[in-house]
Amino acid sequence: MIVSVNWLKKFTDIDVSIDELVDLIGARLVEIESVENLGEKYKDVLVVKVVECSPVPDSDHLNLTKIDDGGKAQNVERDENGLVQVVCGAPNVKAGMLAAWLPPASTVPESINDKEPFVLGARELRGFTSNGMLASAKELDLYEDHSGIVEIDKDAAPGTSFAELYELNDYLLEVENKSLTHRPDAFGIIGFAREVAGIQGKAFTTPAWLEDLNPDIMSDDSVELPTVTIDDPELSDRFEAIVLSDVNEGAQSPLEIQTYLSRSGIRPISAVVDVTNYMMFLAGRPLHAYDYDKLLTVGGGKADIHVRSGRKGETLGLLNGAVIELSEDDIVIAAGETAIGLGGAMGGADTEIDSNTKRILLESATFNLYKLRGVQMRHGIFTEAITRLTKGIPAPLGTPVLVEAAKMIGQFAGAKVASSIIDTYPGKHDAIVVTIEESAVNATLGTQFSAADIKELLENVEFNVGVDATKLIVTVPYWRNDIHIAEDVIEEVGRLNGFDSINPVLPLRDFTAVRPTDFDVLRTKLRTILVRAGSNEVLTYNFIHGDIMRKAGQDPETAYRITNSISPDLQYYRQSLVPSLLVNVHPNIKAGYDHFALFEINKFHTKLNGLTEENVPKELDGLGFVVANSKKATGAAYYEAKQYLEYIAKELGLTFVYEPLEENANYPVTQPFEPKRSARVWEATTRERIGVIGEFKKSVQKAFKLSDNVAGFEISPVSLLKLTSSLKPTYEALSKYPRTDRDVTFQIAKEVPVQTVYDALSEALLSTNLQSGTAPLDMYEPETGETKNITLRITLGSNEKTLTGDEVNKVMAEVTEKVVTATHGKVI
Repeated sequence: MIVSVNWLKKFTDIDVSIDELVDLIGARLVEIESVENLGEKYKDVLVVKVVECSPVPDSDHLNLTKIDDGGKAQNVERDENGLVQVVCGAPNVKAGMLAAWLPPASTVPESINDKEPFVLGARELRGFTSNGMLASAKELDLYEDHSGIVEIDKDAAPGTSFAELYELNDYLLEVENKSLTHRPDAFGIIGFAREVAGIQGKAFTTPAWLEDLNPDIMSDDSVELPTVTIDDPELSDRFEAIVLSDVNEGAQSPLEIQTYLSRSGIRPISAVVDVTNYMMFLAGRPLHAYDYDKLLTVGGGKADIHVRSGRKGETLGLLNGAVIELSEDDIVIAAGETAIGLGGAMGGADTEIDSNTKRILLESATFNLYKLRGVQMRHGIFTEAITRLTKGIPAPLGTPVLVEAAKMIGQFAGAKVASSIIDTYPGKHDAIVVTIEESAVNATLGTQFSAADIKELLENVEFNVGVDATKLIVTVPYWRNDIHIAEDVIEEVGRLNGFDSINPVLPLRDFTAVRPTDFDVLRTKLRTILVRAGSNEVLTYNFIHGDIMRKAGQDPETAYRITNSISPDLQYYRQSLVPSLLVNVHPNIKAGYDHFALFEINKFHTKLNGLTEENVPKELDGLGFVVANSKKATGAAYYEAKQYLEYIAKELGLTFVYEPLEENANYPVTQPFEPKRSARVWEATTRERIGVIGEFKKSVQKAFKLSDNVAGFEISPVSLLKLTSSLKPTYEALSKYPRTDRDVTFQIAKEVPVQTVYDALSEALLSTNLQSGTAPLDMYEPETGETKNITLRITLGSNEKTLTGDEVNKVMAEVTEKVVTATHGKVI
């Protein structure tokens, strides 16, 4: 956004240098990216009167003129009357007119930033000396119009500085828009001037025409009052319109208005269009003009306007020549059933103003800013209007801007008001009132403000402030939709006074380091355990695309959708962690990592868990883990994931048991897992639910491009904290004697869970009073038959001696007998 300093000065005094002003704005309002000294470009341009004008012999377009510059230009040839001769090819040059003259030795403004700027001189044209040039708008670098020379439309004496006459001895400030996203009021010159006044410590007064939110305007009521219906109040807070007749579309706006539009980066077109653009830059409120007669034609003879959503398969031709297919998320302005505009973004070609336009419908409306941001991305429309509307322009601003624009179009284009204002306003709301104590402001900012000081700072920018002893009752102006709570007011006080003006004082508080919570300690320990086991921690977005949930077998309808997502790929809160890890498996395998493990400790949300007392989604903590092997593995991936989970249990001093995952498990955490190859995880003693472990469904494997050798688990750190908080530290010294391994294969019935073997084996080994361990080696389950084979490696050792072969055989016989008894199986 470009801000003209001279335009600001029309509304507030600026009594600091340009450098000081830039520093002040940068420190207290918004970053200034660059400053352009516009006056330097126009310093040599003079207003002159064309005294004589006659055709150049043997030329079909050149004219020989004599101009009066009031004797201001130096070192230029003059005739006996002090006039300067200039040859001009513009078709509109004539005797008696005032024009802009670039004298010899001056630089053409259009070329001032060129590598070699064009410096004028005196030269011969068709045998006549031409001194400098009479300039067009293009040569003056105002806008792209080279059809004729600029005609001065103000009374001015010859020799007057063109820059002074049209306030071009100006500085242009290029503002960094992103840091003003929350401040729609500052996207207009008047709002920006209010802020400049406030940060200078000056009181600002809104112009009378803008302060009156319900202004009167006389109408001849020559047209039937159009009807406006907002079909869905979610689409628009307010829609206002007025009909103007007898419009001279060929009329041009005054040159001064054209120069201010030019400074703002907008090309002047006609009085009607220029006024709508001028008011947008002045007050920050976009307007749009429709050809009223075309609108009637489209609407079947009726001016029945609807604000509605786009319809599937509906198309709209835009003013820029593009034809777009509308989305159901688009906001559409329709005449009857026919779309005539993309609300807040661009008008339609069917109601475009042209040279035959006599009546216009002037619109002032606000639209759902979140939907407009979607329109921007969907259709690639980034106009000045939609840029402002996506900031949340306040609805009350509409009427005064609409009335002032109608008056200006009447002044410049001869228009008459043909209807009263049509106003549909479903989004009315009361002013925000914030109560705050003087002490709260000072405690937060480290200042010594009195209530009177705070009142003055806020009232400078037109807050309404009442004071009751040390309590301030702040009524927020309608244009400040960023102020809602006491902290917002405190920030505003600090900003207006300048955060850099606060005296730095060391806080009088204890600097004892904050002790991490038990949960933080546990999370750190879990990270350490998994990294020590060879896993890699990743951090992924809490927001994901709906497709990721669908690939994982989850239902997006049970997820919270983000209304104003920062990207189309980040539409939903995720409902568990494992899908985010699965997304990263295939890319890592493609990158050459054939065997790896990933984990993430983070939060997730699901509608199934409801809301907090504050009516926000409950946050759930989780630990997601995935292990992948792109090579052909010798065993089931389930057991590799289980090794990691058992390692966690061992390091935390817990014992986990595993039970079959029910077929109808339909909670988001369990949905990616294949029930036949997965298990619920419980703590053995307390029966506290820990989570789920297993391999993934074939549909999930296909969707994420996974091999068969991928498994994972998702567990609850909160449950682990509950269990470990009551555990006492245990220590078992490492034996100095060697251990021995024995492999044993049990054959059990198909219906007997593998966990039964583990439970029986653990109980049997516990009774031996030896150091022991168990690890799975293999499981064989034929497609036909009634049994399955499980091969386990049992490790035995003693802290007192080296076990003999006979001792090991005896223990193994006792252990295997107990397992066989418990499982009704046999050793093979």
